Amino acid sequence: MITALIADDSIFMRKLIGKVLNDLGIKVIGEASSGYELLKLVRRYKPDLIVLDINMPKMDGISVLFKLKELNINAKIIVITALSQEWVKNEAINLGITAFIAKPFKLDKLKEMIINVTKQKVH
Repeated sequence: MITALIADDSIFMRKLIGKVLNDLGIKVIGEASSGYELLKLVRRYKPDLIVLDINMPKMDGISVLFKLKELNINAKIIVITALSQEWVKNEAINLGITAFIAKPFKLDKLKEMIINVTKQKVH
């Protein structure tokens, strides 16, 4: 079974994304409201998939991506963010994300993206 962690400062978004993942048969093994919380969970659970917001308190998603790269984490990473400026997307891509989707998004588009990402080999 594919395992996932969700990081978003909005509890509503975490629950919404969690429901989509669960509906697709992906087990959500943890949720974080900040980058620091996510990094603790990643070290503990070593997920197959991470769904990451960029704009979070204490440690933003770009900083998390730098740290994940340093830690050599091989999880697939989907960035979901309201910060859809081109530099944010380019920076995230350069840091090794698997997919990027801007908020607001349609649930069908998110489901399709998750299906495509999880069809790829997960380490």
